Amino acid sequence: MPENASRRGATDMGMPLMILAFLVIGGFLYWISSQAAAERELRMVEEARAAEEAAEQADDGIQNVLPEQIQSDATPYEGQEIRLTDVEIASLLGTQGFWLEMPSGNPFLVSLSEGVPGGEDVEPGMNAMVVGSVVAMNDSTLNAWVEQGSIGEGDRVVAEFATHYIEAARIQVSGGGQGQGN
Repeated sequence: MPENASRRGATDMGMPLMILAFLVIGGFLYWISSQAAAERELRMVEEARAAEEAAEQADDGIQNVLPEQIQSDATPYEGQEIRLTDVEIASLLGTQGFWLEMPSGNPFLVSLSEGVPGGEDVEPGMNAMVVGSVVAMNDSTLNAWVEQGSIGEGDRVVAEFATHYIEAARIQVSGGGQGQGN
């Protein structure tokens, strides 16, 4: 006959463990639903803030320009203050500025002066909203940037390919884009 002395005083743990499992699952589902509710509230706040910013932008009289409109020829916008929204930052150009990724694949140069709001947060791969004046590129501008030390000689060669650039007055960056900066 088998010896069952080792089971003496032992209880059947099946039912308490099953109840504990149901409580853990219920707690987890409650936690997930509270996280989803918080995410919905945050999304509503962000959408309201975006709507407010859009209304402010519509009231400030600055012309909204699509990247497709400026990528091939910026001459019609020369001397005008424009706004480009939701354009990915391709790469940085020394401490002077950065390149915006255009739909055609050719980048567009943005120049940063010292003290431009939002300019210190610029990183490749982020999306940007840029407000500024369109300026034709010339040798004296490039020489001034090199003399200031904001771009090096290697960056000057790259910047010479730009026919126009935006002299930024305001920049607003948001989370990462879909590409990688160079």
